[in-house]
Amino acid sequence: MNHARRAVPEDAEELVRLRQIMFDSLHRPDTGTGWQPAAVEVLRTRLAEPDATLAAFVVDRPGRPGELAACATGTVEYRLGGPGNPTGVSGHVFNVATDPDMRRRGHSRACLEALLGWYRARGVRKIDLHASREGAPLYASLGFVRTPDPSMRLTF
Repeated sequence: MNHARRAVPEDAEELVRLRQIMFDSLHRPDTGTGWQPAAVEVLRTRLAEPDATLAAFVVDRPGRPGELAACATGTVEYRLGGPGNPTGVSGHVFNVATDPDMRRRGHSRACLEALLGWYRARGVRKIDLHASREGAPLYASLGFVRTPDPSMRLTF
């Protein structure tokens, strides 16, 4: 049985390590490592907040204290309500990653189920994510469906 637990600030470096693995698996151009120290600090701060709007759930790597096998991270976002989401409260799942040698063991599922439980406890009923081809079957099995909404981005 896979037991996911809520991440703590001490997990920040491992969460960032798994994030790099996720980027690598998506075949993104070289991301470098310059972003990693800032990400570690943000995670240490955000994971320590008592009423955090960011949470990560992790599965520890068996036999290796301090190392993680998998993770799933999410945020709660507050926007103006509308027809599909009257409260305007939504969740966004990101940073779902598993070490390559630990895949196909249910670790990501355990992390995602724990994260979805966290959302339910907070009253979040609309949750979005961007799915890779490899991750889409897992997300679909948990009830996620494709949406027609196109995304656009502006970067300064």
